[in-house]
Amino acid sequence: MALTSSSVVSTKSLIQSKTLLSSSSSSTKPNNHSSFSLLPTNYSRSIIKPISAIHAAEPAKSTNTKSSATPVPTTTTPGKWSIDSWRTKKALQLPEYPNQQDLETVLQTLEAFPPIVFAGEARKLEDRLADAAMGNAFLLQGGDCAESFKEFNANNIRDTFRILLQMGVVLMYGGQMPVIKVGRMAGQFAKPRSDNFEEKDGVKLPSYRGDNINGDAFTEKDRIPDPQRLIRAYCQSAATLNLLRAFATGGYAAMQRVTQWNLDFMEGEQGDRYRDLSERVDDALGFMSAAGLTVDHPIMTTTEFWTSHECLHLPYEQALTREDSTSGLYYDCSAHMVWVGERTRQLEGAHVEFLRGVANPLGIKVSDKMDPNQLVKLIDILNPNNKPGRITIIVRMGAENMRVKLPHLIRSVRRAGQIVTWVSDPMHGNTIKAPCGLKTRPFDAILNVTECLGGSQTVTYDDLSSRYHTHCDPRLNASQSVELAFIIAERLRKRRIGSQRSLPPLSL
Repeated sequence: MALTSSSVVSTKSLIQSKTLLSSSSSSTKPNNHSSFSLLPTNYSRSIIKPISAIHAAEPAKSTNTKSSATPVPTTTTPGKWSIDSWRTKKALQLPEYPNQQDLETVLQTLEAFPPIVFAGEARKLEDRLADAAMGNAFLLQGGDCAESFKEFNANNIRDTFRILLQMGVVLMYGGQMPVIKVGRMAGQFAKPRSDNFEEKDGVKLPSYRGDNINGDAFTEKDRIPDPQRLIRAYCQSAATLNLLRAFATGGYAAMQRVTQWNLDFMEGEQGDRYRDLSERVDDALGFMSAAGLTVDHPIMTTTEFWTSHECLHLPYEQALTREDSTSGLYYDCSAHMVWVGERTRQLEGAHVEFLRGVANPLGIKVSDKMDPNQLVKLIDILNPNNKPGRITIIVRMGAENMRVKLPHLIRSVRRAGQIVTWVSDPMHGNTIKAPCGLKTRPFDAILNVTECLGGSQTVTYDDLSSRYHTHCDPRLNASQSVELAFIIAERLRKRRIGSQRSLPPLSL
């Protein structure tokens, strides 16, 4: 595939931060734009500092950093954690391999492989997410619903990375705050299923669970779980991250190249808006250079980019978990950040048991079915020391439920004094079925490729059959993604200006 021939960018499951807080750490006034604060009651910004002595992954100690004024509901005290203690719990969504010995052989091979990410990188991401929890940074997460073997090539990786760069610049310019860029890449293969089997024309076969487990073709041979796919998934993840590192640090992500990031296939209104913004950035860089301020500093020539995926295939995740030699903590080295899904977040389940012992930043997917008290208990299990940046709540409940259900979750977490980063997954929960039978998502619902309807370059039901490229669920195309970023950036800009106007005048 030529570098300019791609027509769709994989920006499925775009996640934008819901932390809409005033950047003033000293103010105790309520947010003018919200009926409640996202921060715990009486919480001070001074808590945000590196914490290395206490962590959820460490053995149980008597030390307790929680404030007695904001108690968390008590839960059953978890037993001693070990890298395989999850095997004593009920594990959902795991494939049934016909030959367990073949699986064990593959897992032993993976255990001998190098880690895909490093513990220090995960710790740095946790520090960045702690800033987002305080409203001082913005989390942008994007990528495929599920990566595939057949779509694996440098062009797709580059285009996904580039659209996230573009969106990051738009959001950073409008919000005047750092943007944490996290990709659903380099490991997002496994998919949870609502049914273990799929039936077509009277033929019943195991459900497709992701390319790292079985094939999507509806044949008996393809649907049999194959352990060798885990090896291929590891190799693809490592190769993807290797290319992402090169893009992030090799000059491609330099701010001086902001005008060159414009995707060849992003035209029309969004292309014009982005070009206008990039010219303003260029002018600012020129002013800095003329004033004697260097634009060759690493912060201007490189970018931080992180990877994430759902922690679903526990044997694979365990095989890539390593003990950090500098801290003694265990890290799941398959990704910088991993999350527990809606179907596997049971308090006594195997996935929660595994994740409570690894030191990575963790995500918790929650839908409108989540009970507020259960969320508080789950956070307490995964982050008993209330470490900022450790927990990100990923809300996936659709536009209709968001305004009704989300406030109750936020209030419960805030009353418990728990420090989390709130983000919204606008893709899940907004899916509808077009008359042609294909799944899609209305752009207006996502707000509150071409596989999502609407946007300034309106995509209709009739366009879907000719423009549907997704491997799994519908995703935004490049123009829709940048349009969404501009809309959010404008909201951030208005909030920033409103906060500045509310500040008292300086006395000379």
